[in-house]
Amino acid sequence: MGDVTEGTRATLSLTSKGAPLGEIVIRFFSNVAPRHVDNFVKLSQEGFYNGTTFHRVIPGFMIQGGDPNSKNPDRSMHGMGGPGYKVKAEFNSTPHKRGVLSMARANDPDSAGSQFFICVADSNFLDWQYTVFGEVVSGMEVADRIVNMKRDGRDNPLERVEMTVSISEG
Repeated sequence: MGDVTEGTRATLSLTSKGAPLGEIVIRFFSNVAPRHVDNFVKLSQEGFYNGTTFHRVIPGFMIQGGDPNSKNPDRSMHGMGGPGYKVKAEFNSTPHKRGVLSMARANDPDSAGSQFFICVADSNFLDWQYTVFGEVVSGMEVADRIVNMKRDGRDNPLERVEMTVSISEG
């Protein structure tokens, strides 16, 4: 499965109020989660993530994005969307430490789709329950800015942080 090389990177170019907020660069762990890496790369190359937001941010924990519903300013459905299919879990021994990229899911372990999160703090209670498939190699300071934004009661930032995701080979 997959043609993603170990040198493949994703760059999340982030804007807020139309102004650049910075970039988060991610390297993938194809060796432990090849289906999740292939899925993220495929969705990125199709432009699926472009215009989506980080719709859930919890200080001391993580920032979550990748929901197509977040393209709509109506926040009521943010966090409910996906690509229309599910990816089987690929739990692995990589710990959920600061900077780790992991897939969000519903209660069903095999329900990941497009939503992902970046840990801004060590979150080992998630180990073996969510699929780690990459890590931030630069831009954690951007993630730290996002996680500390003012948010509503559902942890959705009041200010939209939109992403454009591009894939490059190392």
